[in-house]
Parts: sequence; structure tokens; C-alpha cells
Amino acid sequence: MYLLGYDIGSSSVKAALIDAETGKCIGTHFAPESEAPIKALQTGWAEQDPSCWWSYIKESTAAIIAKSKIDTADIKAIGISYQMHGLVAVDHNLDLLRDAIIWCDSRGVPYGEKAFNEIGAEICLSHLLNSPGNFTAAKLCWIKENEPHIFDRIYKVMLPGDYISFKMTGEISTNNEGLSEYILWDFSTNSVAGFLLDYFKFPHSILPDIRPTFSTQGILTSKAAAELGLHKGTPITYRAGDQPNNALSLNVFNPGEIASTAGTSGVVYGVNDIVAYDKQSRVNNFAHVNHSASSPRIGVMTCINGTGILNSWIKRNIADSSITYDDMNILASKVPIGSSGISILPFGNGAERILCNRQIHSSFHGISFNTNTRNHLIRAAQEGIVFSFMYGIEIMKEIGLNINKIHAGNANMFLSPIFRDTLASVSGATIEIFDTDGAIGAARGAGIGAGIYRDNNDAFATLRQISTIVPAQDRTPYLEAYALWKDRLVHELSIS
Repeated sequence: MYLLGYDIGSSSVKAALIDAETGKCIGTHFAPESEAPIKALQTGWAEQDPSCWWSYIKESTAAIIAKSKIDTADIKAIGISYQMHGLVAVDHNLDLLRDAIIWCDSRGVPYGEKAFNEIGAEICLSHLLNSPGNFTAAKLCWIKENEPHIFDRIYKVMLPGDYISFKMTGEISTNNEGLSEYILWDFSTNSVAGFLLDYFKFPHSILPDIRPTFSTQGILTSKAAAELGLHKGTPITYRAGDQPNNALSLNVFNPGEIASTAGTSGVVYGVNDIVAYDKQSRVNNFAHVNHSASSPRIGVMTCINGTGILNSWIKRNIADSSITYDDMNILASKVPIGSSGISILPFGNGAERILCNRQIHSSFHGISFNTNTRNHLIRAAQEGIVFSFMYGIEIMKEIGLNINKIHAGNANMFLSPIFRDTLASVSGATIEIFDTDGAIGAARGAGIGAGIYRDNNDAFATLRQISTIVPAQDRTPYLEAYALWKDRLVHELSIS
């Protein structure tokens, strides 16, 4: 008996097949081999063709089935994780109307801010726990105001995971966690935020039907099964945005538990059992995968858009083309903590929530042409990413979250010893690294939704811890480097 999980990212789509009884991963595959293209038609814009996601899913599925040689009838459930806040629009014929506006696109900022100011901070924060900001509803408003010929033809809007579920099942649905990504979930009434739909003048019918996160979202149609090489009728039983799903993947379900990722973007995600918010709306609050009105579970998230993308930019433009990421880590280790006074602000991938949706771009500070080398820049980039995490963690602490332990997967920036040691030492938190990822987590989530597992403890009983990273005994060099970085950030904010 097997479970299949997909993680639909902006860089790639990954599929994972696990043995439901042992929890062992049977096989994984991601596509494309190089990073998926993102269209940037203007500064601050980011779009992708949703049909490409479907192609990558087909490629990944075929590779796993060929490698594992299992009978696909033994796959009992499918789970889907996806890049959050994307906007997919289809017409009454269920055809795509335009490319998806994805998570790091910042064109919705003025519309979200206008709504926040006109509706009022008190109503938005007490009901939505966020400013409408640059989330999916604000992106839809951009279409309404700038592409009315498209808006008028919209039958339904979907998040990326909703769209993939629709391609698999023919049914258009979402859940309360997904609607909170739109910033269209009213936590005070535990229902769709009708007042925000009315403010934007969106027809209420534009939203998908609502299903529980852990439930049958539909079953594979014969057409989808044929395209994917899977068994007709296989149920899709779980769907969540990538950051709530990453927390699930690390068995983070309850208050005080923290998960982190550092891929293209970087995230620290904690679970709160009280409905609380930052008065400046610098952190994001979403319904966690196990949220309910009677037992609140709010995912409090700080997201840095320019994380792994800064590291890959350094690799492409500063490091030699033959150098690997492992080589970069070795080069960075040759210079001292603090990179001899160089600070890099990693905010070059769109507006940043922790900066009140300001877009200040990336900047390099303190470079000496006589003494600094590329090694300093490589280390300063990793440290700058960590320090941006710490800046967000300080905001999270202001609203009552305790962050003493961080769970993370063994992937992306967490493969770097410098990144891990810097994060542990500047935050004072112990980091626990686990052998899992978003696609494996989505497969386990599908097992919960299908009733194969009793609960999350049953589903994650076999989750394997790889390593533990503790803060340095002397944290002073890390804290001094962070203080300098923060001073330079404050200066940039004051002049931007």
C-alpha cells in the first residue's frame, strides 16, 4: 500500500512515493532538471504557465512509476503541496485565461494597501489577521482594474494546488487554509470574508467550493489517470500550501512548534493556539492544516522572498561557473564570522512583508576592494539571509511566540553548515534536521486524509531525525554581525 505526494514549487515539481506501512520513501523525482522559468514582464512581476506544472507532474510521476515498478492500483491516496498565493483563472469552458500570477509577484501591493486603509486596520486585522497586502485577493484586484477583458470572463479562480487538483479530478475546490492564503478567510466568523469580496467587487461565486483539508477532494478521472499513468479513481485526500505543508512534513501541528525552510524564499513558521496578530501586519497568519473554530491553530509565518535566489545569484554571477554549492560553502568557511564587515541585504525578489510590503531591493555594504574577495561575498550572502530570518523572528516574538527549537528538512540552504550554525547561534535556538521534504509530507498528509493513519502522531511515527545543531558557546561574533546588518537595514529603510 502506497501514498503519492506532489510538491508544486516555482522552481520545480517534486513527486514522492512512500510505503504507507513503514513510512519508507520508495522513490522521488523532480522536474525540470534546471529551474522552471518565471516570466518577469515588468519589474516586480512574476508569472508561470500552469500547464507547465502539469507537464512536470506527468514527467515526475512517470519517472517514479518506472523506477519503483509498483502496481499503481496499490497507490491508495494522493496529497498535494503547492506554492502559496498564486492566482489561476479559468473561464466557463474551464480554459486558462492567462498565466498564473505567482507568490513573488508584487503588483498587488497598492490594491491590498488601499483596501487595508479604506476598510481599516482594526477590521482587517481582527477578522483576517493580516493586511490584504500582496496576497491572492489583491492580485485578483489588479486583474480587475488592469485587465477587465479577462476579469469579466473569469468563472473561477484557484490557487496552484487547487488547479492541479482540478486537473486530476475535474472538480474545483479549496479549503479554509487556502482561502486564508487569499486573505479571504474571516477568523471571527469562521467563514469566507464576504466583506472583502464586496469591497473588491468580486462576485462571491468566483471562489471554489470549500472542502476539509484532510478529506476526499475528488478522484482521478480516466483522462487524468491516463495522462499520469495512474489508476482511475485514486482519491486526492489532502491539499495545503507549501509552508503549512512543510510544517506538517516536520510534524509541526501544535503551539510552540516551529518549522523553517530556505529554498527560493525563506520561512520561519510557528503554530499559535490563540488568534493574535502583529499590529503592523509584518508577519503572515494563516489557518494551519489542523485549524478549526473550536481548536484554533494559526500558522504564524515570516517569509523572506530573497533567500535561495540570492545564493543562486551569487553562484551565477560571482562564483566561477564550475563551482558547486558545496564548493561555495568551503570558500565561505575560509573567512571569519561577520564576513569582515560586509553586510548583504537579501531583499531583491519583490516587496517584503517584514518591511511593511516595501521593496528596497538587495544591497551590498562595507566592501573593501583591497581586502575582500568573493569568499567574503559568498559568506555575507548566507549571513544576510540568516539575519533576515532573525529580523522576522524578533517580530514573531513580539506577538508571543517562543522560538527555542527549529525543525527543518535536510534540503536547500539547510545543507550549508555556515547557514545552520549562523541561524542557531544568532537566534539561540537548537535546530533539528529531519529526513523529509514537502512531497513526502504531502504523501503522509494524504494518508491522514484517507484514514490510513489515525492522526499526525501515527503518520509521523517513522520520521527520522538526521542531526542537531546547537548555538555556539560564544554567540558574540554572530550577534555583533547581526547588529551591524540591522543598522544598515534601518538606514536603507530610512532613505528608501
